[in-house]
Order: sequence, then C-alpha cells, then structure tokens
Amino acid sequence: MRKKTIAAAALLAAASLTLSACDSGGDSAADPVSVVSEETDSGKTATVLDKPFEKPDLVLTDTHGKQYDFRKETQGRPTLIYFGYTHCPDVCPLTMNNLAVAKKKLPRADQDKLRIVFVTTDPERDTPAALGAWLKGIDPQVVGLTGDFATIQAGARTLGISIDAPYKDKNGKVVSMHGTQVIAFSPKTDAGYVLYGKDATVDDYAHDLPLIIKGENP
Repeated sequence: MRKKTIAAAALLAAASLTLSACDSGGDSAADPVSVVSEETDSGKTATVLDKPFEKPDLVLTDTHGKQYDFRKETQGRPTLIYFGYTHCPDVCPLTMNNLAVAKKKLPRADQDKLRIVFVTTDPERDTPAALGAWLKGIDPQVVGLTGDFATIQAGARTLGISIDAPYKDKNGKVVSMHGTQVIAFSPKTDAGYVLYGKDATVDDYAHDLPLIIKGENP
C-alpha cells in the first residue's frame, strides 16, 4: 500500500497551493493549471499525518435544506470530506465515484457507519436540490453541503485546502480553482489524520476504508 507520514504544519503550507482548474465544458481548459505536491514522492497515496487536523467548524445546509453541523453530525464517526462542485467535468466526479465504489465493497454495517461528506465550492449553482440530484446518481448516502462561500472557504482552509471563488473565463465558461484532497477523520479522535490526493484509486480506498472505520492507520 502506498502511504507516508508527514507533519500537518508542513502539509498545510504545501497543500494549500494544490489547486485544480475545472470548467463547465470538459475540454482542455479543464486540465489542472497548477498542482503542487505536498512531497516530491507522488507515488504515495495515503498520507498519514503525525499532527492531525482539527475537524472544521462548518455549519452549512444539506440537500434537504436543513442545517448541518459538521462537527456535531459526524462526531465519533469515520468521516471523509471532499470539497468540489457538481459542474466539475473531471476530478470531482471521479473522486466521488471512486469513494462510492470502494464503499460498496464494505459490509453493510460498515457502510452505514461511514460518513462521506461533499462540500460544494460553487454554492451559487449548487443549491440543495442540485446537490441532491447529482449525488443521487453517485451514492444517495453521501451528505451534500452548500451555503455561504466565505464559510466554506474558511473551513477548507483549516484543512490546508484552497478554494477560489468561481469566475468566468474569456470564453464565458465558469472556472473553479479548488484543492483536490480527501481528508479522513478518525472515529476515535474526530481528528483528520489521513489525506488522499486526486490519484487515489478505488483499490486504495477499498484497502484503507476498513482501517479508517476502526480509527487505525492505513
């Protein structure tokens, strides 16, 4: 299994620079514009943090239009969080589908324990209804969250994930710059102790999820 250990402080400085550019078209403009790895060894997929991140204080709106307190709702549960948006043509749907397929390999009891949370980086277009419809085609159990952009951006920043406000390029396409990390939180400590980059595969997640559910290192 590909894995490594790195200090969260060092990761925060580098991972905050990891941004992917996505647009609504799906052509070459959707390719990553700037990607900075937290370490030069890009062959490592699971990053086990020796100083885990504190769970972000995020109170947003779920796909049913109800208030969702991330800390409260996921307390004591194995949790994965990812920041992206439904109009993303590549990395976001790939990441979420990889997680969904890996989750289905778990026993039913473990599937019910696991919380996968998708927080939009494009709240203007990703309404609760739009999020719900998109996630229904991936995994209806995934929690989709939307809300104030500044709140979302601040919460992501505490995890070393940078998000820029969506904007239109010269061709009128909406472009979003966002970090592509998945953070796993331990059910034992509620701390974010494992990080995955966009190259993590279904097999990587399928191998690690049983351990994460137990709060163990992958």
